[in-house]
Amino acid sequence: MKTRTLVMLSAFVLAWCSLPTQAAPKAKVDMESCMKSALAKRAGEVVKLERKDERGVPVYEFEVLGSDGKSWELECDANTGKIIEEEQEVSGADDPLFKSKAKIGLEQAKKVALGVYPGEVVETEYEIESNGDASYEFDIKTKDGKEVKVEVDAATGKIIEDKETELYQIGKE
Repeated sequence: MKTRTLVMLSAFVLAWCSLPTQAAPKAKVDMESCMKSALAKRAGEVVKLERKDERGVPVYEFEVLGSDGKSWELECDANTGKIIEEEQEVSGADDPLFKSKAKIGLEQAKKVALGVYPGEVVETEYEIESNGDASYEFDIKTKDGKEVKVEVDAATGKIIEDKETELYQIGKE
């Protein structure tokens, strides 16, 4: 592993250990094992780590700057150690992969997400799902101060993933 990845891993572990134990479901598989699985699937450098709760399931998410020059998000089920989701992150709505699939605009997608989870969008990502579909991913800070992740299908405008609570993040914003 590269030095930056090890430094990020160490910082993540130290920060994670300081979180209240009631904040997240217990993981049966450690983060390092999940990171090895993610890097085995997409070789590169881990530039962001997140720990999430997805409908009661502990999940580690790794953003990997791949050796192919692309940015990938890989999620690992922290109970099984298996990679459960792989998405390519693209630079924006004008990316040819995204643009060819998108039928709704950013503002319409935000309206859908905020209609279910009122608050403030603090981050937007443009992703290509493993099946080739495009989606908008929003991090929304809700009125109670929590941060939830919501994915809206860029073709249909339907919520395809939600009820994800980000518990901790280290790395690029």
